[in-house]
Amino acid sequence: MKKSLNILICCFVVILFAGSCSEEGIDDNSGIGTLEGMVVKAEGNTPLENVKITTSPASTTVFTDEEGKFIIEEIPAGTYSVQASLDEYQTAFKPARITHGLVSNVVFELEVSTINNLPPSIPILITPEDNSVVDSTSVEFVWSAQDPEDDDLTYTLELRNDLDNEIEVFESIEDTTYVHPSLRIGAKYFWQVTVTDGVNEPVKSQISTFRVTNPQIGNRVLYVRNIGGNNVIISINEEGEEYMLTSENKNSYRPVRNVAADRIAYLQSTGAQVDIYTMKRDGTDKTKVTSSIRPNGFNLNEITIDWPQNSNRIYFANLNKLYRIGSDGQGLHLVYQTTDGSLISEMSVNENSNIIALKTNNLDGYDVKIFTIDFNGNTLATLLNEKPGAVSGLDMSVSTRKIIYSYDVTGSQSSDYRRWDSRIFLYDMNTLETIELSERKDAGTNDLEPSFSPNEAYIIFTNTSNDGISKKYIYTQEIGEMERDLVQSDAFMPDWK
Repeated sequence: MKKSLNILICCFVVILFAGSCSEEGIDDNSGIGTLEGMVVKAEGNTPLENVKITTSPASTTVFTDEEGKFIIEEIPAGTYSVQASLDEYQTAFKPARITHGLVSNVVFELEVSTINNLPPSIPILITPEDNSVVDSTSVEFVWSAQDPEDDDLTYTLELRNDLDNEIEVFESIEDTTYVHPSLRIGAKYFWQVTVTDGVNEPVKSQISTFRVTNPQIGNRVLYVRNIGGNNVIISINEEGEEYMLTSENKNSYRPVRNVAADRIAYLQSTGAQVDIYTMKRDGTDKTKVTSSIRPNGFNLNEITIDWPQNSNRIYFANLNKLYRIGSDGQGLHLVYQTTDGSLISEMSVNENSNIIALKTNNLDGYDVKIFTIDFNGNTLATLLNEKPGAVSGLDMSVSTRKIIYSYDVTGSQSSDYRRWDSRIFLYDMNTLETIELSERKDAGTNDLEPSFSPNEAYIIFTNTSNDGISKKYIYTQEIGEMERDLVQSDAFMPDWK
């Protein structure tokens, strides 16, 4: 009896165990659960709305909301393949396991579909026309291109000139026009446009060419502007149109025009050295003048050169020596050497009267002396003698009766050559009197680099904040008057012939 009872109990346990195993398997593949998810754009994770969500085996079809989210409730438990589809995007699939009473999650990152997207058409270059000649340095480039799907297009304009093979690239242009404000006079340009729809490979246009001729007649004012870290020489006409005469890839400054030669002399630096160059008034025919002996001084940005009118000789300083050299690079000649070892930084020469005005200083730019000499080196007059403070700008009138300069009246002598209150002074060689011309100067600014107008009735000069980093402005002012007229902003080192 006891043995039979034990057998009966064992059979009951086996039945219970078997029943338990069978119930666990049914729970895995029956009942209902919930499927939630989100669909975003692969690039940037931007939520995508109205994405169609379906499953295999089939269940309820839903669409994502404005946040890219979706939910399928009461979906039978089991294993599914979930599909996300939206026009212009690649259809994506994700596996999902639905468990009774639980929420399963999937996230889709849809890629933009390029299967049926066609590339833009080849850009057609409209203006400047191929092999045309333009008479302005400001040129509007116009082209056309179409896209079969009306995709948003962006363009890249590439320019190359034949003067130095400089290549300019202008990217991310969203219109089919682009205005270049300052092309180089006398240069032949090659231009090409590339278009992209952001989907297909970029498409390039043919290459077109044009040439820029000399549009300027009688531009009498020159100045310098810093562009991309280099100084660039620019001329301006009476209508205010600017013409860039030197390249942005070269550091060119201190322009001096010689009317008789119809050329411009200027300084151009290469590393720690600087040379004198000349060029035609339109910026062409650039010629190096100096070679073995070059301009040099306490600060290459503070030294000047002079090219007297009706002369073929250019004057420059090399430390404590004053030289002259033919504008063709021939006939280097030592003109003067300081007796005290001071450095010559600026000069103004009149060969007709045999008078030279000089500014000298020490290695730091201070202990300034301004004086005149004859061509034999004899001192004629002394305007400043070892004055504390900085001097920037020296010019002698054609009549040699007046000398103009700017001087920091604070006498400050900082290591960075900062000027605090630089003012313009006019010295009369006949009366030996000095008068100030900066009475209307704004407080906290410096008047610098003054020179005479061709008729000597006006001066032209640079004004800027004494912080040493602000924008610079060029003004003219009639001698004897208070008012000053703005010529150009973001400009300095003026020359008016």
